[in-house]
Amino acid sequence: MLLGTGAVLAGGAVAVAVTVWPGDGTRTSGGSEPSRARSSVNAAEQAPATSPSPSRSYPLSQEPRTIPAVRQHEAARGPGWKPTDEGRVVVRNAALADEGRLTAGELGLAYAGEARPRDGDVELALTGADEPRSEAYTLTVKNRRVRIAAPAEAGVFYGTRTLKQEVRGGGTAPEGVVRDEPAKPQRGFMLDIARKHFTAGWIEDRIRELGDLKYNQLGLHFSDDQGFRIESTSHPEVVSSQHLSKAQVRKILDLAKSRHIQVVPEIDSPGHLGAVIAANPSLQLRNAQGVAASGAVDIANPRSAVVVDELLDEYAGLFKGAYWHLGGDEYRALMASDPEASYPKLAAAARQKYGAGATVADLATGWLNDRAKVMRDHGRTVRAWNDGFFRGGSVQADKSIQVAYWTGKEIGARPPVEYLSAGRQVINYNDEYLYYVLGEPNQFFYPTGQRIYESWTPRVLRGTTAVPARYDAQILGGSFAVWCDLANRQTEAQVAAGVRMPLRALSQKLWDPGKPALSWAQFRELAGKVS
Repeated sequence: MLLGTGAVLAGGAVAVAVTVWPGDGTRTSGGSEPSRARSSVNAAEQAPATSPSPSRSYPLSQEPRTIPAVRQHEAARGPGWKPTDEGRVVVRNAALADEGRLTAGELGLAYAGEARPRDGDVELALTGADEPRSEAYTLTVKNRRVRIAAPAEAGVFYGTRTLKQEVRGGGTAPEGVVRDEPAKPQRGFMLDIARKHFTAGWIEDRIRELGDLKYNQLGLHFSDDQGFRIESTSHPEVVSSQHLSKAQVRKILDLAKSRHIQVVPEIDSPGHLGAVIAANPSLQLRNAQGVAASGAVDIANPRSAVVVDELLDEYAGLFKGAYWHLGGDEYRALMASDPEASYPKLAAAARQKYGAGATVADLATGWLNDRAKVMRDHGRTVRAWNDGFFRGGSVQADKSIQVAYWTGKEIGARPPVEYLSAGRQVINYNDEYLYYVLGEPNQFFYPTGQRIYESWTPRVLRGTTAVPARYDAQILGGSFAVWCDLANRQTEAQVAAGVRMPLRALSQKLWDPGKPALSWAQFRELAGKVS
């Protein structure tokens, strides 16, 4: 028989009335809904003993398994949600139409636009909250419906990525509430398309992959000594025979925008400009003996700045994202043991511009600052490689230039803490973990997802040692980089296969740098199911 609340059994035990709610599992009268429990008890006591038919009960839901893992899941009892023939995607805000159509197509649902949700539907909504957490979202599975809500479109999109992986991995999104957001605001993949031509279709495939893993940046290094790979109208003479047309780039940019990925272009200067110099030989830097400095333009020659700035202005009109990479690394003049003696023309120009004690490093820093101003005038936030920043000197790099920290191997290497203690913002490109260099030259080795997953965090900027936790907020995120030094050592397909697990491991550690709940073997198995 059903005992009333508080009835005493033999031995002094207190019985609690138990009610089963359809779709919600078992609740007790001492739980969160006492009024419902009491009314159910009364109904049960008044009904004939043979009339009740038991409702289905559900176990407490399990946390969804996704890559990256969700930060918080509130378990609940219920059937969860899975796509049905009658299911739809509805949006509460017209701005979410793109996310709605994409999700409907992926899950085999109808797209119903702005409509009232019903059983079986996925609802996408903007909360209107005025807060900076634009990538946070809440995903609720309840009453055989899904609701994904966020302050901004990016957060809604990430919620749909979670839902897609839940369904792909197990067929059903578990009951309950996911509250999720990334630890780091910049999560990137950089591709060297200058040394190796990658087809537009291959790049588009990577964008789809990156979007599903909640990355938000794609770097394109498209100018170097070996090639210049995007169509140009200001300097068509510098463009390599194999290149992307601007129409192809626009298509890439549109796809990236639909996945909330910003493309970060890079025209590296004043080094790594061999393709530009080949078509403009008067820009070539030469030492005191007249020997050409590979890939380096003469920054004492005003024409060098004119050509580079014309290219920057042109591509600022094509790439309209918030970020721009200026390069600044490995300028041959500063790799000489005595730059002033080896390149007296540069030394003289530095003294003329910055005073009697100025050096070639000051002239190079002035070049970096001038290019940064060009791009700031276009509304861009700029970054440069860490070996383009120099100690001391009469000229310092503008404080607004973010440091893309990749190595400690350069001449006069500065540890990451020098940049952080000076208040600079840093993006982690650590070449120990995050550099995939084709052919493995110069003691590089293909990075593994397992090593990233088990021992890297955003604070490990150089080598294998983390910087102090007090600098964590200045580390904006990280980027995996593919460099094509020996371009023919791998095909596009081999590159895609080689970066597959490192990208998944990095997405996990940028979303949540803590120790993952899954072992590497479990994570690898999960990747085979959901992504």
